[in-house]
Amino acid sequence: MTTTEGDVALLSLRGVKKHFGPVQALSDVTLDIPAGKVTALAGDNGAGKSVTIKTIAGLWAPDGGEILWEGRPVHLGGPRDAEALGIKTIYQDLALCENLDIVQNMFLGHEPLAHRLLDEDAMESKARETLNELRVTTVRSIRQPVASLSGGQRQSVAVAKAVMANAKLVIMDEPTAALGVSQTRMVLELIKRLAAGGVGVMLVSHNLNDVFEVADRIAVMYLGRLVVQGPASEFTPQTAVEYMTTGTAKHAAQAA
Repeated sequence: MTTTEGDVALLSLRGVKKHFGPVQALSDVTLDIPAGKVTALAGDNGAGKSVTIKTIAGLWAPDGGEILWEGRPVHLGGPRDAEALGIKTIYQDLALCENLDIVQNMFLGHEPLAHRLLDEDAMESKARETLNELRVTTVRSIRQPVASLSGGQRQSVAVAKAVMANAKLVIMDEPTAALGVSQTRMVLELIKRLAAGGVGVMLVSHNLNDVFEVADRIAVMYLGRLVVQGPASEFTPQTAVEYMTTGTAKHAAQAA
């Protein structure tokens, strides 16, 4: 299957390795994430998906290989380095404060000041503008506590927070896990709108229905290796499962 899109990828991993003691968690992982597209990272439990995204997020430094951002090698010494480039990772726990409202969560740690006081008007205006841009219309009020939101609404707030921070790449770790049908639909539509707005999206998911619903590209990991990547049109659910469970596929479609 094809491995390039022709243009310089937003993010590239080249031969990335990571080990924890004697355990080789990642082996020569080479992966391209283009801007304005959804790239799904699939794989069974223990395949290396979590290690990969935590390496991209700056939590763990690779033991070999290199990471390229917009074609240039970068060193990610920590999460702040990744976020400074425009990489935002949304983990399953979402890192939202339930006792704070939507606006407070979206600005947490980056609150604007006016005359040494919180600029509440500016915060509300920007939060409302960002949610409207993403067409998040199901929340009753931007001042309602996060504790009162549904799972889909919480995902929407986490994504809006990333967009407001000028994220160029949003990594979403199992964003529809434990969501109902309508909430899953809400999140998948949000992912599509992110990519349509030029943001690169990396979707980590076990749910192949979600993957084939939104992904432009699919990459599959098996036992710490990235065994295949290419346009979603070159995969079927059957071949995706074969790659996930065996590292190869007997009925793989041929690249154009």
